[in-house]
Amino acid sequence: MRYVPFVLVAAASIAFHATPAAAITNGSVDGDAHPEVGALIADKPNPDGTWSYCTGTLISPTVFLTAAHCGEKKQTTAKVSFSGRYEPGDALYTGRYIPDPRFNPKGDLHDMAVVVFGKPVDGIKPAQLPGAGLLDRLEADGKLKSTRFTPVGYGSLAPTKAPAKGSNKKAHGSRYHYTDTRYHASISFNDLSGKWLDLSLRAKSDGSTCFGDSGGPNFLGGPDSHLLVATSISGADDACRATNYDYRLDSATARKFLGKYVTLP
Repeated sequence: MRYVPFVLVAAASIAFHATPAAAITNGSVDGDAHPEVGALIADKPNPDGTWSYCTGTLISPTVFLTAAHCGEKKQTTAKVSFSGRYEPGDALYTGRYIPDPRFNPKGDLHDMAVVVFGKPVDGIKPAQLPGAGLLDRLEADGKLKSTRFTPVGYGSLAPTKAPAKGSNKKAHGSRYHYTDTRYHASISFNDLSGKWLDLSLRAKSDGSTCFGDSGGPNFLGGPDSHLLVATSISGADDACRATNYDYRLDSATARKFLGKYVTLP
């Protein structure tokens, strides 16, 4: 389940082939910085012995937001862990898995899904959601160009082409390394369109998302931020070092889905 078919994403007026997003590269162990960020946990381990296959964020005491492409056909439930490093036996929260009905698995917009729990998740403060058009206002004020974003996820560390013990081999021969650990990084603004936030590596200190980070958050600001403005969907290359394509949560189309499950600012 960690690897899903390539999707075709349209950003602005440019169409491009992109690979589903996965793990944090050039990042740091998140620890307790973002306890609201969790991992989707499979029913059985992956070939390398790890369990997580996608990332998401608690956005209300009973609602966890992730990506629709993380789910399988006819999937109705999902298991979530909020452990900073998941190990079998850690607490799991099972809820109803509900993808946006407008999502097209062949590659389209609306790549969103929620996991709705039967009772609140105790002890974790949900992330903040943006008001309508927040990113548009920041762009109009000329603030986005210098703004930093913080992606968080459980995905692969920097992929390599050389064989590595205990690694997975997938997607064009690259090797991806998973640890079931929550990481965060810092990344720069690149572009904004009606439904997409594009983030790119502009400095040696910038990190990125990779396979396994799909559905995870991009927080507005530095590592102390909990304002979730976009979810990780795709990346421009299999090396996880190029532009990230993230689905905006302040757009009218995203808010239409989210508003069914949470109270929006």
